[in-house]
Order: sequence, then C-alpha cells, then structure tokens
Amino acid sequence: MPLPERAVSGGSAQCTLCGAENRPRVYPAALVAQPSARPDAAQEGEAACYDHPSKRAVAACTQCGRFVCQLCSVQFGTEVWCPSCVAAGAGKASVANEATTRSLYDSTALILPLASLVVWPFTIVTAPIAFVLSIVKWRKPLSLVRRNRWRFVAAILCSGAEIVGWCWLIYYIASGGATGPKPVE
Repeated sequence: MPLPERAVSGGSAQCTLCGAENRPRVYPAALVAQPSARPDAAQEGEAACYDHPSKRAVAACTQCGRFVCQLCSVQFGTEVWCPSCVAAGAGKASVANEATTRSLYDSTALILPLASLVVWPFTIVTAPIAFVLSIVKWRKPLSLVRRNRWRFVAAILCSGAEIVGWCWLIYYIASGGATGPKPVE
C-alpha cells in the first residue's frame, strides 16, 4: 500500500492496510526532479545508439563498448552501462561482461583460404580449417557493432572450392592421369 508523503521526509508511517509501523528510506536521487530522457536524432556521420539506430549516441558502455543514447545509458557511479550489460549483471555480484573486444571469426574464416592462395600448397590445411571455423562460429556474435554473415558465406564458398580442387587433384594423381596410361607389353 502507498505510504503518506510525510513518511518520505524521514518520519515513520503506519500502513493503512495492516497497521504495521514503517520507516522508509529513500535515495536522495529519487527526490531530485530529472528531466525526461529525450534522445536526439543522429545526424549523418554521428555515432548512433546500438538499440536505437536513429538516435544519437551520448556515451559508450564501459562493459561492452556499445554506443548508447540518452534513453539507454545507465549510470553506475562514473561508469555508463548499456541495458544488455545491466540485464546480464542483474542480481550477480560479478561484473556483467569485462570483455570489450571480440574475435572477428568471420574475417578470419575468409582471410584463411584467400591468403593461403599466395602459397597454394597451404590451402590443403587452411581450406578445411576455414570451412569448419565458418560452420562452428556461425551463431556466435560477430562483433561489438552490427555486421552480417556474408564473410562466412564467402569463406565457405572459397574453402569449399579449394577442398574440391584438392580432392580432384588427389584423384587425378592417384588414377594415373598425370603420367598417362602405361603401354601394355
């Protein structure tokens, strides 16, 4: 049940429902009138909020590095957190997410088969690695900023082509195609 306003100023109040004596404590910030959070629209070339792409970013989350607008920023002393990090750390004694970087597996999977073409024999090792890396890491978060999965698709196509090429070369050599048919004596 709501308590009378005089209880907020430091006094005690009796519950109107059960008659229990209450002494509420209110954080000073609850009594200060805050202006409503109205995030500004992001202009061309300005950082935008991760959750609201049309709103101007006012800070970066100290936990994950995502940009947040005025509406999304949550102050923890001197730190600013995004709503995702607050939700991830809710009810826990530990910090939500200390990592501020992520491995770009999509870029790694694409670079492996392409860079190994310079010294093509290495493709026999790098193509299967890139193929498996693309499949295993497909569902992992790509980076701290939004990206799509086209690099994974390109990596699967490149490494698949290299694997097929190696299989064909091995079959060709094993079937004697390189030396031609031997004459019958």
